[in-house]
Amino acid sequence: MKSQVFTLFFLLFSLFSSAQKSEYSILTIADSLKENANAVVRLDQTDIVITSQRSMNIKTQRVVTVLNEKGNKTVGAVESYTKRKSVKNIEAVVYDAFGNEIKKIRRKDFKDISAADGATLASDGRYIYLDYTPISYPYTIVYNCETETSNTAFIPRWYPVENYFLSVEKTILNVKFPNNLGFRKKESLLSVFDIKKTQDTDTQLSYTASNIVAQKAEDYSPAFKELYPKVAMSLEYFNLEGVDGNAKDWKEYGKWFSNKILTETTILPEETKTKIKELAGKETDPIKKAKIVYRYVQEKSRYVSIQLGIGGFKPMLATDVDRLGYGDCKALSNYTRALLDVVGVPSYYTELYGDRDLVDIDEDFFSIEGNHAILCVPDKDKYVFLECTSQDDPFGYQANFTDNRKVIVIKPEGGEIIRTKIYEPKSNTQFSKGSYSIDENGSFSGKINIVSEGSQYGNKQRVEKFLPTEKEAYYKKYWDNINNLKLGKITFANDKENIRFAEDVQLSAVDYGAVTGAKMIFTVDAFNQSSENVRRIRNRKNPFQIQRGYLDTDEIEINLPAGFSIEFLPQNFELKGKFGEYKTEIIKKDNNKLLYKRSMFVNKGKYSNKEYDEYRLFIEQINRNDNAKIILNKN
Repeated sequence: MKSQVFTLFFLLFSLFSSAQKSEYSILTIADSLKENANAVVRLDQTDIVITSQRSMNIKTQRVVTVLNEKGNKTVGAVESYTKRKSVKNIEAVVYDAFGNEIKKIRRKDFKDISAADGATLASDGRYIYLDYTPISYPYTIVYNCETETSNTAFIPRWYPVENYFLSVEKTILNVKFPNNLGFRKKESLLSVFDIKKTQDTDTQLSYTASNIVAQKAEDYSPAFKELYPKVAMSLEYFNLEGVDGNAKDWKEYGKWFSNKILTETTILPEETKTKIKELAGKETDPIKKAKIVYRYVQEKSRYVSIQLGIGGFKPMLATDVDRLGYGDCKALSNYTRALLDVVGVPSYYTELYGDRDLVDIDEDFFSIEGNHAILCVPDKDKYVFLECTSQDDPFGYQANFTDNRKVIVIKPEGGEIIRTKIYEPKSNTQFSKGSYSIDENGSFSGKINIVSEGSQYGNKQRVEKFLPTEKEAYYKKYWDNINNLKLGKITFANDKENIRFAEDVQLSAVDYGAVTGAKMIFTVDAFNQSSENVRRIRNRKNPFQIQRGYLDTDEIEINLPAGFSIEFLPQNFELKGKFGEYKTEIIKKDNNKLLYKRSMFVNKGKYSNKEYDEYRLFIEQINRNDNAKIILNKN
């Protein structure tokens, strides 16, 4: 009897163990969740418990099945900690494709490194992360972590869809909080994936979502955060690195930040005050004085990343920046603010998202946001924004990193949401004027002057700093339509006052014209062929966005070889539509000369997914016409 009971127990135990192991088997994942996926989130559960204004506990359980090498970065087994944020527990278990345990990873097995890296001079933060190299795919990692912090100013945002090419079996958010701290939330796009709110009281909030298939990245899509669901949360009464805060909107936040964080950070040595007053001299125009100060900061200081003190939020003291000659975006913006104050020019510390993508601060919902700081200077009825980390940017130049987005301007009377400068498409210009000659063997020699303004200035001015090898690589890529390209003399003129960058380039190439018997064929547009590749996307889901428009204008003189006549000349071409305008014209001149004129205007805007194919065809027609050929006959 005892033997039979033992046998039954053993069988049940074996079945239980087998079931436990097979829980993470690849075989249990629905085929729909594997499609287009580099990894599958089997479970992501976040439990946030806010016990007071100065205490928040976060538990995370995350189970990810990694299907291929690209999926490794989705594991998410990493946590930061500081003096005010501790990691109470962190561990992981690795399973093979069939759910069999491979390895247990304890805290001591995680890598523990400083947050200071090659771009960060100093930081009091550290990171613990899992450094696991798989021996085969797929595999599954079960990751558990618990942290505790006094920084209730930063409640993690919940993103049910975290990234492209990542599917989700189940994701859960649970939040508990006292009813006297002014807890607020903002839900965005939850209905898109049938995300359910399972609890919503004055002390608890819960969501769950299941079976979200992997989303494919689509070219020209708006920023990820605009397309997919999220829940943002914040407290009216919060704590930031030991400093209690009280704000329910951006106006109150600006007043608190100005009084509690920025106060007493702009004190400067008397010697520096005297120097900056001497530089300003008798100048009375505020903007002209601001330009003098900005130039002084660019010449005196350099940018480094520093993440010390109040969560990387409070700027270094202006006296320290003045003494050391360096600072991060916060420190240099604040230092410039201090110098401007000395010469009587008001300015305001400004927080925002610095990124090539256009990303706004959420005007309608206050929660501490942003990754960058700049300076705002009033100029009569408008504002000038200064990028204080750059030693090269012209005064007030913003294109391609801080342009056309909502930012929070910190004023003593309160915060204000303002949109930064918009670079209109027709001001983002590139004007090219030049000439080239083709000899009887098809060899090419030419020169070109290219003048860029607006956002195109920002794309070009960096070339001036390139090393000779980098410069050669840049131009060979820029003119990759010219085989056997050989560069000659290259000169630049950087007019920072008018924000205009000019390039003068001499170049040559053999066999530009293909000679076959008595005929020669070559492409008319040598200097500015459209290379935009708009890929076909079947059943596109996302809207698309042209974030910055531009206008290119070209005038090129073409000298044909002696002893040849024109057999075929491309017709003039014009294209107009909602996305822009394009026009080419070839004018015959005396003595085997042609004048090629081209203009291409692309408008910025947001468009529906159904309009994407229309845009693709618009660009295809331009690319095709830019590749139009001339055919010559030898006399």
